[in-house]
This record gives sequence, C-alpha cells and structure tokens, in this order.
Amino acid sequence: MDTAQRRDWREGTRYSPAGIRGRLSRLEVMVPVTLRPLQSGDLDQLYAWECDPDSIRQAAFTRPDPEDRSAFDAHYARIRADRDVLLCAVLADDVLAGVVGSFTIDHERDVTYWVDPEQRGRGIATAALSALLELDMTRPIFARVAAHNTASAAVLAQSGFARVRTVRSFAHGVGQEIDEHVFRLDAAATSTR
Repeated sequence: MDTAQRRDWREGTRYSPAGIRGRLSRLEVMVPVTLRPLQSGDLDQLYAWECDPDSIRQAAFTRPDPEDRSAFDAHYARIRADRDVLLCAVLADDVLAGVVGSFTIDHERDVTYWVDPEQRGRGIATAALSALLELDMTRPIFARVAAHNTASAAVLAQSGFARVRTVRSFAHGVGQEIDEHVFRLDAAATSTR
C-alpha cells in the first residue's frame, strides 16, 4: 500500500480480509477481525490498556511513564498525523479489541500491535497482523519483541516472520536493559503463507 492508498484508507474504509480464516487454520481459536482507522473515541480504551501493569511488563518497551496521559495524547496525535504511519483499530465481534500498525524507523518498515488484555489468547493479534500485512505490502518488514514476550514472538512466527537478530536496550516497562528480538518478514515468506 503506497502513501496515497494509506491516505484513502484512513478516510474511513473498513477492511475485513477475505480468506483470513483459511490461511490461519493452525490456530486453535480464531476470531475474525475487522480493521478500521483509529478514531479519537478509541483513545481512552487504548490508554487504559497501555496502563495495565501486566501489559507494560509484557511489552517492556513503553513510554517512560505509561500513566502520563499528556505524553500518551501527544504520542498518538503525532503518529495519527504522520502520513507514513498506518494505524488501525482492531474490531473483534464489532468491539474494539486492539490496535495494529506499521511505521518506518531507521529506514526499516516495522509493525506494532497491542491487544486488550481481556481478549488475549483468542487469535486476535495474529488475525490483525495478517490483515495489516495485506494492507502494507512493504517487504522486508520488521517487528521487535522483548525476549520474554513469547506470546508475541509466537504471533510473529505464525505470520511468517523469522528472528534475525537480538539487541540489548533499556526497557522502561521493566526498568532495566533487556534483550529485544528483531524479526523480519521477507517477500518470499509472504508468498508461502
């Protein structure tokens, strides 16, 4: 998806990927998802999820103070205004269940996702990432995961990503330096999914 297509998509198109259930048949539990542009009305719920202590520890690489609402609002205002960022609300059963997005950092296209802590384990992250990868066809595309976040690493593996390196960085969510695994999805991996 090029910049113009991302702009058009942001203007309100809902996206429910065809055939997603068949491609992800290895999941024991599969919830169909719909993606739509993130709306201002979604932010209070997203803020609550990003303040959840277990979620903060799991993600690890968070803002220095996840409970700082003004920093949260400034972050989302900046990324929602950035035409290079594709940021989607994830709906499961027509209810907001998470966010998924892609952005460019250090000349690499990356993906990110966050799922409602109450909705984890239902296949939402995997389905949402698969849908996003149909919208953003950039390859290679990368993802970064705290080494202890095995659930997120499993989502990436399920989606065809391969671990390519490990870096050590300070993670505010755990208050120390930890290993962060970097994953990459290449065009060849996409075509074999």
